[in-house]
Formats: sequence, structure tokens, C-alpha cells
Amino acid sequence: MSSTSQPPAPGAREAHPDHLGHVIFITASAAMGGFLFGYDSSVINGAVEAIRSRYGIGSGELAQVIAIALIGCAIGAATAGRIADRIGRIACMRIASVLFTVSAIGSALPFALWDLAMWRIVGGFAIGMASVIGPAYIAEVSPPAYRGRLASFQQAAIVIGIAVSQLVNFGILQIADGDQRGEIAGLEAWQWMLGVMVVPAVLYGVLSFAIPESPRYLISVGKVGRAKKVLAEVEGEHADLDARVAEIDLAMRREHKSTFKDLLGSKFGFIPIVWVGIGLSLFQQLVGINVAFYYSSTLWQSVGIDPSSSFFYSFTTSIVNIIGTVIAMVLVDRVGRRPLALIGSAGMAIALAFEAWAFSADLVDGKLPSTEGTVALIAAHVFVLFFALSWGVVVWVFLGEMFPNRIRAAALGVAASAQWIANWAITVTFPTLSDWNLSATYVIYASFAVLSIPFVLLFVKETKGKALEEMG
Repeated sequence: MSSTSQPPAPGAREAHPDHLGHVIFITASAAMGGFLFGYDSSVINGAVEAIRSRYGIGSGELAQVIAIALIGCAIGAATAGRIADRIGRIACMRIASVLFTVSAIGSALPFALWDLAMWRIVGGFAIGMASVIGPAYIAEVSPPAYRGRLASFQQAAIVIGIAVSQLVNFGILQIADGDQRGEIAGLEAWQWMLGVMVVPAVLYGVLSFAIPESPRYLISVGKVGRAKKVLAEVEGEHADLDARVAEIDLAMRREHKSTFKDLLGSKFGFIPIVWVGIGLSLFQQLVGINVAFYYSSTLWQSVGIDPSSSFFYSFTTSIVNIIGTVIAMVLVDRVGRRPLALIGSAGMAIALAFEAWAFSADLVDGKLPSTEGTVALIAAHVFVLFFALSWGVVVWVFLGEMFPNRIRAAALGVAASAQWIANWAITVTFPTLSDWNLSATYVIYASFAVLSIPFVLLFVKETKGKALEEMG
């Protein structure tokens, strides 16, 4: 029998921690994986043209090197849930920290193109783990009254990671006199861009020693005393800890460990709730958001903007991304998840349509005409803003909340894997599609933004304010 038939523990939904600052510290530390996720995903933006030049490769090969990390992401996401159920959430964070560190060093000091690709796969595996463990852990340690806002820390960390990577790239480019292959202390500028990630990777590992294990994992391995201590920290001493432990324990005893088999249904492969999670993940990526973070410098240079300005616009886009994420964090528990998703879909569709129109203009002396160029820059920033205040946050919140306890880890792993596969598809196809027809490429992305509206209306249920034990 599913635990969803059990009522939430008395006061669980209203539980407020006695030390909210401590809960925020725990959440922010776990979200450091999200920072690395964003940093590692976006830092390659500054190295794209340098890698093309150094290894003398075309758009197809370049796209494979950029996108290959996403294969590692999909594998990491697919396996992280199982690993976390076996050895705990904190141990997974430490493994990811080591992989991030090794990947940063290897990517900065490659012997050849294949070597660089291999290290990107390693970093991708760490990103995939972080993409699953972060939301799951945060959802499990957050009081229901604060869970939406705390869950949005993951996306906030991602967008801050993206912004910091662009700022670091811009700073390194200035030191190298605007040359991505300019030498700094014996290494080319792009190598420094990739290597700097060692610093936050090590910090992530250090912070993992300062936060507690998930109470749900502790109860699953019989460490009830420690679980009560953690629940007291995050839900408040006044909460009925015995009732909360009994509720979680009953749910776990009635349910077996989540496996891939648990996700399967009789007619359509997966059970419906898993398909909804996969759909959310796919739409989040198919609107083309990561084109803005993997290729924006190259994109702006392709329509006549100089390298330094293109790096600056990549950074301002990242700042808009942060602003949108803050808006979402403020509204996600007030307005709800579904309304934000619908607002974001509409805004993204309109902005992408304007970008498609702007890029349809013929270049004059290698540049977009003044009006179209201005519209393209404004629309790109508006697109990122609407994504950030909606799908960027609410998808991670949904994925951390929407699945029943008995399948949460496995289902989150599958949904996150689908996200990485879609991310890979967009990333690997963009250079070729843009060479074919840049305007038509943005029409495709706009179409997916439009299609996401009926998807949310028909299939996605609101999770605002519900205890995890109520999900089903």
C-alpha cells in the first residue's frame, strides 16, 4: 500500500524551524552542487572558439566536444538515485566533489581533443549526480512550509554558478588582452577558464562535512536517534518528532527501495507520474535555454559583435538569469508552481519569436542591421528572464516534490536523465542548425515553448503546500 493514503503528521505542514538560518545554511551547502552544475555547464562558453582554433575542428566536431559532457550527465543522473539510497546523500555529494575536482584539472591540462572530451564526460557525471542529489536532499530536509523557497536554492545556485563562470571568463579574457588563446603563466586563457572550477569543487566537498544526512535516509538505515535530531533542527523542537519519524518509517516499511521496475506501468512503459516528470524535463530543455549558456559568445560573434562585447553580453544575460530566479524564489510558494510555469511559457514563446524575426534579417558587412540587432539582444535577455522566473525553478521544485516516496529517487533519476538527453540533443544540434538557418532554429524553440502550455494545463498538478508523504 502506498504511503500517500496516510495523513501528514500533526503540524508537519505548518512546522517552522527554531533556527531558520541553520536550515538555510544546510540548504545552501547542498545547493553548492547546483553552483558547480551551473559553473561547469556554462564555463565552456568562453572556450568554444579557442578549442575550435587550437584543434582545427569544424562545427560538427566542436558540437560533439561541447555536448559530450551531457552523456556523462545522463549517466550520473540515472545512477545517482540508486547510489544515494545505498550509501546516503552526503556520500554522493563527496563523490561528486572529487569528480568535479579531477575533471577541472584534466580539462585545463588536456593532451589532445579526445583527452579533453574524456574529462568533460567525468565532469558531466558529477553534474548529473548533483542534479539529482541536490533537489532530493533539499526536499527531504526542508520543512513543508518553506520547501518551495528552499528547493529553489538549487536553481539559484545554478544561475549564480553560470554568472560567476561568465564573470571569471570575462576577467581572464581581459588579462589575456581579449585573446581566448592568449598565454597566462604558461597556459592559454581558455585553460584557466576551465581550471578555476577546482576552487568551488573543493569547497563543495568541505561543506558536505558540515551538514547532516537526510532524515529519511537515516531512518531507512535504522539511525532513528540521529534522524530525530535532524528533524528537530529543520522542523523545530515543537514539532511532534515521534509522529514524524513514525510517519516516515511506516511509509518506508510499506514500500520497498525504489528501482527502475517500480516506474513501469502496463500500457505506456512508465507509470503516468513518471511521464509527467519526463515531460517537464524535456520541455525545460527543448526551448533552447542552454544555447544561451553554451554558445552565446559564439552566437553574438557570428552576427558581428566583437569578442569582448560578446563575453559581456553573456555575463549580462547571466545577471538577468539571477534576477529571474530571485523573482521565482519569492513567488513559488505564494503563487504556486503551475501559474509560474504558464506565465514563463507564454513569455518565452513571445521572446523566442522576436529572436527568430531578428535573426531572419540579412547581415550587412557581417552584422545584423541596427534594429534587428537591438531586438535580438533585448529578446534574448527577456527569454532568459521568463525562463528563470518560471521553468528554471519550478521544474526542479516539481521533480523534488511530485513523486510518491516509494519511487522518488528512481523517478527523479529517470526524469533528470531525460533532461540531460534533451540538453544533449539541443547542444549537439545547435551549431549545425544555426549554420542551416538561425531564424528557423529559434522558431523550433518557440514552438516547444508554446506546446509546454497545454502540457502543464492537462497533465501537471500543483504541489504547493503538500507534505512529501501526500504525493501520489
